[in-house]
Amino acid sequence: MSKTLQREGIWNTVISYAGILIGFVNAIYLFPNFLEEEQVGLTRLLISISMMFAQFSALGFVNMSVRYFPYFRNKEQKHHGFLFLLLSVPMVGFTVVTALFLVFKPVVMDYYDDEGSRLLIDYYYYIIPLSLFTLLFNLFTAYLRSLFKTIISSFVQEFLLRLLTTLLISVFAFGWIDFQLFMLLYIGINSIIALVLVVYTLWLKQLFILPSMSGLKMIPLREMLFYGFFTFMGNISVTIITTVDQVMIGSYSLSDNGIYTTAFFMTSVIMAPARSIFKIAFPQVAEYWKEQNMVKMEQLYKQITVINMIVGLLLFIGIWANIDNLYSFMPETYSAGKYVVLFLSMARIVDLATGINGIILATSDKYRWDLLFNVVLAILTIWTNYYFIPLYGIEGAAFASMLSYIIINLARLFFVQFVYKMQPFALNAVTITVIAGVALGASYLLPYLGNVFLDILVRSALITAIYGGLMIGLNVYPDMNEWLKKIVYSTTGWKL
Repeated sequence: MSKTLQREGIWNTVISYAGILIGFVNAIYLFPNFLEEEQVGLTRLLISISMMFAQFSALGFVNMSVRYFPYFRNKEQKHHGFLFLLLSVPMVGFTVVTALFLVFKPVVMDYYDDEGSRLLIDYYYYIIPLSLFTLLFNLFTAYLRSLFKTIISSFVQEFLLRLLTTLLISVFAFGWIDFQLFMLLYIGINSIIALVLVVYTLWLKQLFILPSMSGLKMIPLREMLFYGFFTFMGNISVTIITTVDQVMIGSYSLSDNGIYTTAFFMTSVIMAPARSIFKIAFPQVAEYWKEQNMVKMEQLYKQITVINMIVGLLLFIGIWANIDNLYSFMPETYSAGKYVVLFLSMARIVDLATGINGIILATSDKYRWDLLFNVVLAILTIWTNYYFIPLYGIEGAAFASMLSYIIINLARLFFVQFVYKMQPFALNAVTITVIAGVALGASYLLPYLGNVFLDILVRSALITAIYGGLMIGLNVYPDMNEWLKKIVYSTTGWKL
């Protein structure tokens, strides 16, 4: 892994975890205790719909940036007008999707006409500006990622947005604003992060928004549009997989969606290190494809998988061992999401364990196969949610999501192994899993200590000590041990 990749990964991880601390306060304490369940469900549903809206509008050009930018890269030539191309096609897409969104409003309103979901009708038009700024954020994040500048986009999304949300909920909790103004400001702070990236790009002197005919000579426009179409279909499929559960639950009950999405956020912590690494791995893999350096790509594939498993499994057992403690901070009704946490956590672990197979496929000449996997899984996700939600409610939705993630990742895993003779696992993957089981089992031997804060502290410390001790003692990941030795030596002067 290059020094740039390591540095960006470390900063992205630090930012992510700082944001997670704030996000936990928001999701576990502030949202559940100061907003009604229906209102919590509404805020989360608006975000989910805007993500889907933005993906339809992007027409696949977010991934196109990562794949083709290396061929355009030339700051002196203003990257041959690449940013103009990246923005112009999605803006046309946004115009078309907005028109359809307005035309089909009666259909959407009919879908959310149940008593438990009608609150969405009052805030229907809020989705349009939120979707526009979500689209801009995604496009500028992709552009900056291609420039290997990922720290600021992580900062504004993972930290700044959550901090502003904390301040907004606090203002609402004191009764200084009503819910309608709260929603206006909520849309505002979720939109402002896109403007921050625009300003940052300008500060980098990389805001080249004028068109350039020379860019069309780098890669044929027809090829880019063709690739964009396939990645568009793939992105839509992924968006359906990740949001259809919330959209369907919201149509039955916004209150249930509030409980479900609270559990969903608790499990998102598990993916924090992976999201940070994936942001910088994407352009790195694209560079390896350009260089046809399969040896380094496989090394990166295995290395990222091991890191993700070590951190992800520690976070999962920490959450599950403290699950009752975490729900004690919320109204009792939220505890209905306990097994949602379990099912979604399993989905996250599988996603982590299979590494960057999706990135490898999406940036390769076999990207059409990735589309096929995603389309099939989108159909499966819709069907499983349609089947399980009426039977088992939010737990059924979580089970359907788990099933979808397992299938798509296993399909990609076997395909990458068959075509490129690469797979991400080694014997240490089994060792990591066993160590996680031992640490979790040990936590169950500890009785409840009578105070929720003390119990969380002691239980988490016990898990970390056993997990970390076994990882280091068994030398599961030698690079981690060497890194720890350097840290100890630089801070204490001791050689281990």
